Amino acid sequence: MSVRLVLFGPPGAGKGTQAARLSERLRVPAISTGDIFRANIAGGTELGRKVVAYTSRGALVPDELTDALVRDRLARPDAEAGFLLDGYPRNVAQVEALDAMLADAGTPLDAVVEITADPEAVVDRLLKRAAIERRVDDTEDVIRHRLDVYADQTAPIAKVYADRGLLVQVDGIGDLDEVTERLVRAISPALAH
Repeated sequence: MSVRLVLFGPPGAGKGTQAARLSERLRVPAISTGDIFRANIAGGTELGRKVVAYTSRGALVPDELTDALVRDRLARPDAEAGFLLDGYPRNVAQVEALDAMLADAGTPLDAVVEITADPEAVVDRLLKRAAIERRVDDTEDVIRHRLDVYADQTAPIAKVYADRGLLVQVDGIGDLDEVTERLVRAISPALAH
């Protein structure tokens, strides 16, 4: 199956979990900038040190670093037949960068899915995750700041993709299987091509 999807939503909406589930179901790689960043942080790389300088205070990693990582990842052979981008693009400038990457490859997006979630449910979810995973970047102040940054910078991409007729919205709160089924139903028109 060939499908090219973008999955976005506020921090804690369940993008990573659902991206992994959809990736397996659709047999395309889930490409998460967050996972790439965390791997570099854990590995103590130079990029990881640059990334942590931003994420530790709830800021987003600069576009030029993120765009380069995504361009490199989309060029790998496993992404030729399709992919699911998890958390990228995060702003209108990254939408334009992704447009250029896809135009160069001659591979348009099939759908863009926004996972929605109540902000208070997200704060609770992320505080629980922080305690379990011992994530230093998930304090309540940082979480709320990340939600504000999302509202200011990322939420506007919904309009861009809605204007293109690519956007579908899915509620990310609920049982994992229920949310996955909502996502599959929402993208089924894109899968029918």
